Amino acid sequence: MQIDITPEFIEKFRQLAIARNEEEAREELSKLHPADIAELFHELEIEEAEFLDSLLDEERAADVLMELDEDDRKRLLANMPNEEIAKQFLEHLDTDDAVDLIQELDEEDRDEIISHIDDMEQAGDIIDLLKYDDDTAGGLMGTEMIIVNENWSMPECVKQMRAQAEDMDEIYNVYVVDNDNRLRGVFPLKKMITHPSVSKIKNVMQTDPISVKTDTPIEDVALDFEKYDLVAMPVIDSIGRLVGRITVDDVMDRVREQNERDYQLASGLSSDIETDDTVLSQTKARLPWLLIGMVGGLANSVILGNFEAGFATNPAMALFIPLIGGTGGNVGIQSSAIVVQGLANGSLELRHAAKQIWKEMSVALINAVVISLLVFAYNCFKLDPLNPTTLAVSLSLFGVVLFASVFGTLVPLALERFKIDPAIATGPFITITNDIIGMLIYMLISGALMGLFN
Repeated sequence: MQIDITPEFIEKFRQLAIARNEEEAREELSKLHPADIAELFHELEIEEAEFLDSLLDEERAADVLMELDEDDRKRLLANMPNEEIAKQFLEHLDTDDAVDLIQELDEEDRDEIISHIDDMEQAGDIIDLLKYDDDTAGGLMGTEMIIVNENWSMPECVKQMRAQAEDMDEIYNVYVVDNDNRLRGVFPLKKMITHPSVSKIKNVMQTDPISVKTDTPIEDVALDFEKYDLVAMPVIDSIGRLVGRITVDDVMDRVREQNERDYQLASGLSSDIETDDTVLSQTKARLPWLLIGMVGGLANSVILGNFEAGFATNPAMALFIPLIGGTGGNVGIQSSAIVVQGLANGSLELRHAAKQIWKEMSVALINAVVISLLVFAYNCFKLDPLNPTTLAVSLSLFGVVLFASVFGTLVPLALERFKIDPAIATGPFITITNDIIGMLIYMLISGALMGLFN
């Protein structure tokens, strides 16, 4: 049942926690989805959240814990002994969720927490998964899946599937392997009904399933899920052995995190920041790009300072400084945003970079001509047509638009080539650079034309 977490709803649970009314609180919590409980916990004081959490059974408490955001999880686990973390939460989580949780904890506590897990197979799987890079398929996968052998008969297959399914919450696919545990296919559950007497599973399985290797980047995994409309995907090692599976909810969570990180990079934030983070955390994330912007502003002041005589002779030059800077920044952000989006969704590849650059130059040429002519017409009406500023502004805009478009295209492509997040290119970096170059172009053209007119 979907619940709206209203102030009245929160206050109701706050009063139950203060009164330590276990019976009524437990009954009310039983009506809520784990995601709603997590949203509720976010609004409560830590003592109130801890009391309500203690009323949940272990499996439900583990589900709620993984629905919390990272800061709330750390808050809830801060005063909890390592053994209790292992017994109450880790033992009731899928391996991929357990690994995500462990990676958020202090490194010195990880080994001790894992040592308290009674299920040695689960503990071993967690240790194996911790070896993979967090941004690869191996770092995202879980090991809970139903596996059958291609040589099994249907009755034996059904028996093994029932046994394996007892410890699983969700069943997406049944994977078929050979005697060396190499992935051979996927067994459709429909075949259990339509081919109940088949001699061997390999005669009815779907061969050549879509899969990824453990070292496949998360971005490529997400593109495969979107391209093939998958809900789950098997993960294999370098020699084709089945080692895990990735589900669509895991991919969507990671894509959301990546989009948030890219948005913040594009906004000039150097690290992941939430609205409820401390003043110091937010300052550390925001100050670096502001300092870089300050340096860019000082550079502009130096450029403008070298043309004081020009401003004294022709004050109208100063009127168009915001236009030049703003146009260059806007054009650069547009170009870089298109490239970053193309790189992210797979519609643009580095091997097609030359084609994209040529297309961007074509678009920029049209934009530059239109903008320059409009501004020239305005200045002819507003200023003296013989004033050098009239021509200087239009020529500068033409050059700025061309430069900003090409620069905004090349920078994210170069960053992608060197394995740096190209989202950086859609933020202050492009704006500051184009602002400086734009001012330099404007001042040089204006100075040259003033000398020519004089």
